[in-house]
Amino acid sequence: MSDARAAAGPRGQVPDRLCAEAVELARDAAAQAAHPHPLGEYLGAVAEGDRLVTHFFAGEEPGYPGWRWGVTVARAARARYVTVDEVALLPGPDALLAPEWVPWSERLRPGDLGPGDLLPAEGDDPRLEPGFVPPPGEEIVEEDAEEAGLIRRGGVADIAGELGLGRRRVLSWYGLQDAADRWEEEFGPETPMAQAAPASCLSCGFLMPMAGALRQAFGVCANEFSPADGRVVSLAYGCGAHSEAAVTPKAAQPAPPVIDHLAADPL
Repeated sequence: MSDARAAAGPRGQVPDRLCAEAVELARDAAAQAAHPHPLGEYLGAVAEGDRLVTHFFAGEEPGYPGWRWGVTVARAARARYVTVDEVALLPGPDALLAPEWVPWSERLRPGDLGPGDLLPAEGDDPRLEPGFVPPPGEEIVEEDAEEAGLIRRGGVADIAGELGLGRRRVLSWYGLQDAADRWEEEFGPETPMAQAAPASCLSCGFLMPMAGALRQAFGVCANEFSPADGRVVSLAYGCGAHSEAAVTPKAAQPAPPVIDHLAADPL
């Protein structure tokens, strides 16, 4: 047995003397777990509880820099022998660790969606709100109810569809503001292109008006020579392709021909 001593635990546990001295027992257990890789130097020990001590050895496993082998040894009350309780490869203070896991919904970025991909909208998505609220007794899934013959013609769902309100959810006020902020960031009045433009999109003939609540602030550009062609632009945006920005110069008319009536034409 070694005469090594373990440090006190995080809760001030006093290390057990026999467990703290069981360095060689812990080394043999760590060497078996690390095989076929060699075992590094002894790094010390810490008390985990009553008659419970963990010994640490440097790890030499490829791809695990800063990790260490931890061997927890224990001794029963009034027992004279120490036994191995657990062996594990643990990260040290300077260990290389994987980044914190982030749910897919938070990792997703614009442009990640590809052909065939499905992106579900959560039921509590703050960007959406119910398109219409059915009266009591009609909060029922239409597909299931129609199969059971429970939906009558002229019901709320049918009438809402006739009025153009057939969508179950529409943009909420938060969703509108979020979209407006995003669109203005790329094609808004503060962009360098708009700052240098001779006029805004509001007076451009290539601007196509939008429908909905944002039509007073946005439109769609239909000028193929504009950097915003086919994109939603702020009415305060502008570019050099404005329909009234400049007058197309007229082609120069050639000078009339000069005829010499005094000289004879050669034959």
